[in-house]
Amino acid sequence: MNIALIGYGKMGKVIEEIAAERGHAIVARINSTTPLADADLSSADVAIEFTRPELAVEHITFCAQMQLPVVVGTTAWTDKLLDVERIISQCNGSLLHASNFSIGVNIFFEINKRLASLIEGQIGYKASMEEIHHLQKIDTPSGTAITLANGILENNHDYFSWVLGEEKEPHTNEGQLGVTSYRQPDVPGTHIIRYSSSIDTITISHEAHNRKGFALGSVIAAEWLFNKKGIFTMSDVLNLEK
Repeated sequence: MNIALIGYGKMGKVIEEIAAERGHAIVARINSTTPLADADLSSADVAIEFTRPELAVEHITFCAQMQLPVVVGTTAWTDKLLDVERIISQCNGSLLHASNFSIGVNIFFEINKRLASLIEGQIGYKASMEEIHHLQKIDTPSGTAITLANGILENNHDYFSWVLGEEKEPHTNEGQLGVTSYRQPDVPGTHIIRYSSSIDTITISHEAHNRKGFALGSVIAAEWLFNKKGIFTMSDVLNLEK
């Protein structure tokens, strides 16, 4: 399979390494010095996009118009998802997006939903979340943390909103989930969810050791998306929603 990399920073280079290990070729590398509009994508079977939130929709639109399936790992753009869905439909395009491509994180998403459902209505437990990322992380909280928080709200109706605290735990009222974001050197990504009571604490967590899990998941997603039409997520790739 021939892959175009839209975004060739640290993540793009790890994706290139993983793609080569799985027998794929990188036929285009797009970055600030090689604009997407100037790239030769004629031999590409699929694109993998990891850039910035303000660029993601433009890149998705370009790929849809080129009939190039695109896997998008950029986060913090999904407030424009309805517009993107319309574009993909009009172009009969192919898009696979996720807040996190790590297989382990996507399993963690499902565990989070199940735990939230089990604790709903149990007296005395207070939910909270921490997310820790490297200092270069652009969005706060992370897309992964937002997915986890929404997973709690959708599956535990004791909570109706989440509140962010940066570098310190936020004040919360009844029905609010506190999400605390920390930025520290050299942390690929850690997410911790706690349900605490006066009697005990239930904790689940996921800790990424490096970027390889995200890169591997994005390449697996690209393999899965090849020759498909429509809009998909990693739940479709991994068939986790059973």
